[in-house]
Amino acid sequence: MEKLFETWSLDREIVLVKVLKHPRHKVFAAWMDPKALAQWYGPAGLTIESHNADIREGGEWRFDMVGVFEGRQQRFANLMRFLKVVPNELILVDYGTPDPNDPERFYMTITFDEQTDGKTVLTMRQLHPSRERRQVVVGFGAVEYGLQTLDSLVTWLDG
Repeated sequence: MEKLFETWSLDREIVLVKVLKHPRHKVFAAWMDPKALAQWYGPAGLTIESHNADIREGGEWRFDMVGVFEGRQQRFANLMRFLKVVPNELILVDYGTPDPNDPERFYMTITFDEQTDGKTVLTMRQLHPSRERRQVVVGFGAVEYGLQTLDSLVTWLDG
């Protein structure tokens, strides 16, 4: 057990959890449908322009987040590569800019667990390349923006 805590990368990780009133298969489907994903993904105030959406294990999603951020119109280019997909259970991506060698790319694992009442516990874990990089993204609001993204998912599912 002691070894577990020596290697567990708490200093590089961000974890967000949301309980949704929707069944697991519906929540998972919202992540796997390219049109749906482009409608709800991202923080408040930014919209998604999807360029290439091959949402499956081995696929990738190229998209821009566009909108007013920090007081001015901005465009953020993104590339998500889908490394592993277990239907209704898990999605593992590596995430960053479209540069596949981006040194700031991080892993994101999304898990979908079902409560006995039919609600879904969605857990989103980010593993950043270094403790320092994690501090940078926490500093610019990654936790707040991640929670806004999950709120957008809820709004989309409720709609």
